[in-house]
Amino acid sequence: MLVIVPLKTYALTDTAKSTIAMDMDSGRILYEKNANEQRLIASITKIMTATVAIENGNLNKEITIGEEVLKMYGSNIYVELGEKMTLKNLLYGLLLRSGNDAAVVIANNVAKDEETFVEMMNKKAKELGMKNTIFRNSHGLDEETKNYSSAKDMAILSSYANTLPVYKEISKTKKWTVQSDKKSYVWNNRNKLLYSYKYATGGKTGYTPKAGRTLVTTASKDNLNLTIVTLNDANEYQTHESLYEYCFNKYKNFLIVDKDNFDIDDNFYKGNLYIKKSFSYPLTKEEESLVNIVIKLDKLDNYKNNDQVGSVIVNLKDKKIFETEVYVKKDKNKKENLLKRIIKFLKKLFK
Repeated sequence: MLVIVPLKTYALTDTAKSTIAMDMDSGRILYEKNANEQRLIASITKIMTATVAIENGNLNKEITIGEEVLKMYGSNIYVELGEKMTLKNLLYGLLLRSGNDAAVVIANNVAKDEETFVEMMNKKAKELGMKNTIFRNSHGLDEETKNYSSAKDMAILSSYANTLPVYKEISKTKKWTVQSDKKSYVWNNRNKLLYSYKYATGGKTGYTPKAGRTLVTTASKDNLNLTIVTLNDANEYQTHESLYEYCFNKYKNFLIVDKDNFDIDDNFYKGNLYIKKSFSYPLTKEEESLVNIVIKLDKLDNYKNNDQVGSVIVNLKDKKIFETEVYVKKDKNKKENLLKRIIKFLKKLFK
């Protein structure tokens, strides 16, 4: 009897003008389309607004809402002039409800004014290697001033922002209740993927008529932590879910170098070697056999404790994907090693 079992397939749907899927831990690009093209980004701008605020502001500081909110339009959290709210709660309003009024209040209080805050945003973008990005406001509205970036740059930013515990926690929150000195708020996250896709862990939505729909999301499955960015996509949630399924099916995350279990059979340094970094990398089934690890050691007669004495290089086929230093602990715990040898000898003697 012949039994035919159909294989599960994943149809990749991508209707965006620019798209990228990136592993947040290694930075490996798993899928891309026009990823370096510079485009208007709308409210996904606010990922950088939140990042700069978290790194430079006092989250517990109570902020008094100023006149800057009076000129804001579009998506708002509708705070009132003179109302008081903590920076942390304003960040919830910024990321969950895409509050343009929250953005300018944050900018004017973390820095002396929005112009200075935007300079901080651009400085951070440069530090992160975002080569196709220019910020001109903190909110993403593009009728007067315009913010440009690329799918790749926004994936770099998303990966970095998710190393910040506060950002990560806010981004994944589905519902947040706030009580200011004047009124109470209940905010539901606008990121629909959090409700429809079980592996989703966060993200930020965006839209203006000129930019179209922009979306940054994150998702995790089997220790593979991905971020996807789409720019100008009318079916953004379908694209994101389709692309996550494609990547999770095609790639698995492998711990290739483990700093906690680094053991080299080396007679010269007698096992006193260590590394400071572990390395994981997403691989396809076909790539698993193409990984090779090269360990280079310099035999130094005169070395000090914690000197660098070599390197570990990981290659995928002919491409280097990771390199880290190898260090030595000189005369590592001589007394402890002597004691261990004595105990080992006694165990053998009385066995």
